[in-house]
This record gives sequence, structure tokens and C-alpha cells, in this order.
Amino acid sequence: MESISKEFAIQLLNEDAQRIMMLIRNQKNSLCISQCKAFEEVVDTQMYGFSRQVTYAIRLGILSSTQGHQLLSDLEKELNQLYSDVYEETQEKKEIGKEV
Repeated sequence: MESISKEFAIQLLNEDAQRIMMLIRNQKNSLCISQCKAFEEVVDTQMYGFSRQVTYAIRLGILSSTQGHQLLSDLEKELNQLYSDVYEETQEKKEIGKEV
């Protein structure tokens, strides 16, 4: 059986992290994000699956615990920033609506 290099495994994890980040970034429809439970469920499912992959990589010794937590933290920050941006946009639209 052929072994997979540590670098290749880390590359795959990074690609998965980038794929999830793109999923999050590509949600430009703030109405969907703020009111669509399906988007939240998809993101939660993706994040959970990725966290399991990271945990497995840590257990195999492919990633250090610090590296794994950093990958997850970066994704969580991206998601939190998206929700913050959407909240601010929604608040601005409400304010503009009040002025009219």
C-alpha cells in the first residue's frame, strides 16, 4: 500500500478549507443569508465535516493541534465576518428605508 505524504494531506485539507471559504464568500444575497436556514445548515454541515477531517489529521500526526485549530479558526472568522457584513448591510437598508 502506498503512503500519502504529509504535505499532500495538508494540501488537501487546505483545498477543502478554501472550498468552504468560497462557499461562504459567494453568498452575496444578504436576504438569503439572514433569513435562509438552508444556508446555515449547509455551512454547519460543511464546518462539522471539515472539523472531523482536521481531527483525524491531528490524530494521524499529519497536523499539529495548533495547525488544526488555526485552520478551523480561519474558517470561523470568515463566516463571522460574512454574517457581520450582512448584518451591517441589513441595518443600513433599514435606515435608508426610514429616511424615505
